[in-house]
Amino acid sequence: MEEDQIDKAVLAYLKKKGYRAAELAFQDDQNKVKPASSPQSAVPSAPMDPVIANQIFFYSRSDNNPGRYKEGFSKLRSWVHSSLDQYKNELLRILYPVFVHSFLELVAKGYSQEARVFFQTFRDDHEALHMRDLQKLEGVLAPQHLEETELARSFRENKIDIKMCQYSFELLLQYLHNTDSMLMLSIVNAHINLQVVPGQPSPLFEEEEAVTLTGKAQDALELINQKEIRWGALEDSLEEKLEKELAAEAEKAEAEGKDADADESKKRTAEGGKPGGAGKKVKKEKTGGGGGKGSKSEATAVAVIPRVKPELPMPVMSEELERQALDDLRNRARLGSSALPSVSFYTFINTHNSLNCVSISADGSLVVGGFSDSSLKVWDMTKIGESVAPSENGTAGGNGTPTKSPGENIMTGTAVDNSKTSYTLFKGHAGPVYAANFSPDGEYMLSASGDHTLRLWSLKLNANICCYKGHNYPVWDVQYCPVGHYFASASHDRTARVWSMERMHPLRIMAGHLSDVDCVQWHVNCNYIATGSSDKTVRLWDVQTGECMRIFTGHRGMVLSLAMSPDGRYMASGDEDGAIMMWDLGSGRCVLPLMGHTGCVWTLAFSGEGSLLASGSADSTVRLWDVNASTKFSRAEDKAGSVRRLRLLKTLPTKSTPVYSLKFSRRNLLLAAGAFTPPNSS
Repeated sequence: MEEDQIDKAVLAYLKKKGYRAAELAFQDDQNKVKPASSPQSAVPSAPMDPVIANQIFFYSRSDNNPGRYKEGFSKLRSWVHSSLDQYKNELLRILYPVFVHSFLELVAKGYSQEARVFFQTFRDDHEALHMRDLQKLEGVLAPQHLEETELARSFRENKIDIKMCQYSFELLLQYLHNTDSMLMLSIVNAHINLQVVPGQPSPLFEEEEAVTLTGKAQDALELINQKEIRWGALEDSLEEKLEKELAAEAEKAEAEGKDADADESKKRTAEGGKPGGAGKKVKKEKTGGGGGKGSKSEATAVAVIPRVKPELPMPVMSEELERQALDDLRNRARLGSSALPSVSFYTFINTHNSLNCVSISADGSLVVGGFSDSSLKVWDMTKIGESVAPSENGTAGGNGTPTKSPGENIMTGTAVDNSKTSYTLFKGHAGPVYAANFSPDGEYMLSASGDHTLRLWSLKLNANICCYKGHNYPVWDVQYCPVGHYFASASHDRTARVWSMERMHPLRIMAGHLSDVDCVQWHVNCNYIATGSSDKTVRLWDVQTGECMRIFTGHRGMVLSLAMSPDGRYMASGDEDGAIMMWDLGSGRCVLPLMGHTGCVWTLAFSGEGSLLASGSADSTVRLWDVNASTKFSRAEDKAGSVRRLRLLKTLPTKSTPVYSLKFSRRNLLLAAGAFTPPNSS
């Protein structure tokens, strides 16, 4: 009787899956093994393995009993929470993915009501860490929603990687097999990559490990992150030219000091005085200057940064601009934990929530705002106070007028309609402007829009020069290469693209993210670009080959901002939850998480020498972090096995202005901008 039930279950499964040929072959085998004859003449068959029989019965019953998901998950949840504390931290990691896939399977099988009850019963366990994911999944009510909802599709198409020690893994397998939890076992096998790591269970502070979908198997992910990265700074850059100039000046000053010592010593000896006395004084005065011994040691200290040749042909900077940039670098302020930067903050008022982005030029002379009405407005900071008088409230009337600190005049310019306004207006897009960026020389500006295009603008002609088409959906970000000419874009179509100003079509397409590419950033040596995505990962791409060189996982929300350190070794990324991760590009590891913001981190910037990191957030604050101390702490604490610490130097609050953009000028002045949001506005 049991064999007949097994045969019926197998036939029902083959019919449901549409395996017509297999169904006919199975029926033929049945007829041969069990001919229509008397029971006494039938050949006895070997007994079936009870484990296999149980599995067949399980698959035949699971489709008709949606309550098995709730029952199985509830038992698994109770077992995990009752495990020893030493192993519970690792076992807790499997609950969220099993919960999600149990819910999605119920929806896929058409049990919408049971899926909703299951979701509401267990959602409280995961709200603290996965609130945004749960809000997206809550709208999945029917099988067709599984394809329409991007997060649900990503979960079903990709496996989740979870690490645990050998003993935790054995405990989990023992529970799943011994308790006949075939449904939970099937979900774990189908949707989770269990990576067994040697050693003891992970420490307590790693309990809340991020659940990240990468679209890659764990072995493939490790191979990607082992690729060689040339992370040094750009060869023959402005900084390297300045170092050579300072070294030459230091050697010249040292030689002059020695000559002066010798001459003074001879003079003193001839007069019968004490040799060397005046010479020491002269030498002290000379080495105390900007081009003396201090400058030489400074240049030597910076020179240890490896230099890398760019793979792309580099544009040539004019002599005038190069000399101006070198002068700025020569007068750069030295920043550190005891010497924080001066900050110039530009506040946009009367924007009525229409300002989408802000960008500041390299020298801080220009500020651009991108608006929802498809326009861009550029303010010239060198013309503050000319022509336009402030209104009664101390600011200019009109939409989107930026001001400096109270009491200072507004900036003015000429609009294309020749009216007296404080900005230059640029129109051409057919959708909201989501990003804008100035070229390093300040002559051009790029903009990215919801109309799927990028536009190049001349700031000398106040005109649109070129429209770049290639993306299929809205473009969220655009960034110039550190030396200009090339630029990169990020889009809702899940790709990043590399362009040059002289070509209308992209040079490279970087595809691999599982969701929107929200931000993009060039490496300082121009050989790589980094992309941050709504799939909670950051990826590093080779510009020459288009190959993915690193996949960084650890964020719990979409990645909204990126910044590269001046030496090219570190990268910072900020997400929608307010977390900032500092990554080592060489090893692919997170050096240090920086926690403190309570809103989305929209912008990040390293100081000129890389000693400080500035972050701007929707919580209306600018925060300054000590990069050097943070990395030193992390290395020492990795060896000691202690919990990593936060290295926050200072929090600079605004009245009620979320910070849209941050930029360090070449002289290490921190420039910031944002749109004033009245506290009572929605």
